[in-house]
Amino acid sequence: MRPLIHWLSRPTEPRSFPYSPVLKEFHRVGKHFAGKSFLALLDSARQAMTRQGPGSDDAATRQLAAFLDVALDKWDGRYDYRSYLALRLLRLPCGPDDPTPGAQTAARRQTRDRLLVRLVADTLAFELAAAARTTELLPQQRPGAAVVVKRCRLGVRAVAPALARLGMAEVVGAHAPTTTAANLHTIARDLALPGDPSLRLTMLPVHVTHDEYLFIRVLQGYECLFAGVADELRATVAALAGQTPATAVDRLGYAGDLLRTAGPLFSLLATMQPESFRTFRQYTEGASAIQSRSYKLIESLCRTPQADRLDSVAYQSVPEIQARVRGGQPTVDQTYRSAVAEGRLTGADGILVARRMAAFAGALSQWRRTHLRVAVSMLGAQTGTGYTEGTPYLAAISTAPVFTATTTDPPATDPSGKRCA
Repeated sequence: MRPLIHWLSRPTEPRSFPYSPVLKEFHRVGKHFAGKSFLALLDSARQAMTRQGPGSDDAATRQLAAFLDVALDKWDGRYDYRSYLALRLLRLPCGPDDPTPGAQTAARRQTRDRLLVRLVADTLAFELAAAARTTELLPQQRPGAAVVVKRCRLGVRAVAPALARLGMAEVVGAHAPTTTAANLHTIARDLALPGDPSLRLTMLPVHVTHDEYLFIRVLQGYECLFAGVADELRATVAALAGQTPATAVDRLGYAGDLLRTAGPLFSLLATMQPESFRTFRQYTEGASAIQSRSYKLIESLCRTPQADRLDSVAYQSVPEIQARVRGGQPTVDQTYRSAVAEGRLTGADGILVARRMAAFAGALSQWRRTHLRVAVSMLGAQTGTGYTEGTPYLAAISTAPVFTATTTDPPATDPSGKRCA
């Protein structure tokens, strides 16, 4: 690792850090099998960065610190779901730590759409490059040509709603799936905003199995969507508390749309070869989706979890969210109940909010059932990673109520005659 050793001789320029050769080494063997001497050099780089003065807190320094945090998770013995997906590097718009949820609605929504398109476009570009044998990245257990075409079709379908919202629906034309996927990658390059993360830094698979690339990118895509749903739910709580039911209806409708249109991501994930999944999964012990803060934030914003759920490993895995709940985090369920009981939400407004709550609950319940179905197809009765029970755990929570304040079924139309979103 001469480039890294050379950089360590003058470790004061984060912008000159040799990301490419470092990534190449991780990709050569997989993070789980990275050599101790290589990781020790990276640890030295991290120590050198921490010795810099307070004036070094710029974007390049923060990016390098985040990258080293992800790269050294196994070395440190703190490997988990968030470090596996490099979520700190993705800098999800309105993640669980965002201090201003609900602000700049249009800008936030657009930023998330841009990131989702970039993630899927990058996935399909890798599939096409592997099929054309123009990349040596993750060479084991490559899929056949028919699977690559299917992935391109499903990937484009997964981002079609986001492209439409961005005014770029024309990208999804009548071309062959592989041609459309190539076009998508071309336009995705222009979707990165100044300061956006470099996606190449967020791909640190544990093994050299081809399908792990798809697995990581799809989970990152879902984290992007979850951050968006959480943002909409927090804004819904604020709208119900602030007596603006029309805003609550809009935010609930948009949150439900995000979940419903995300279905093709599961279809894309389901193209993983089970044998490939089992190959790399044995090296992901310690990382589980049960550690997703964004998903737990969604669940806990819908309604306050029961005591046994809050005390379970599910919330022990996300202590920040557990603390928020115990600190009295307001929920859609609770705020809706209060608004109705106090006479602040009545008539057509109350009916429409209740119906949008039911529609959202239906979308989230469907997402849970699909998640369970895909997990069963990949895992069977095996235990999960992250020391969880795997599919039995998913089955147990798939039927949990989203809200309890209203049980209204999603109607065909709302009072204005429009279909509920």
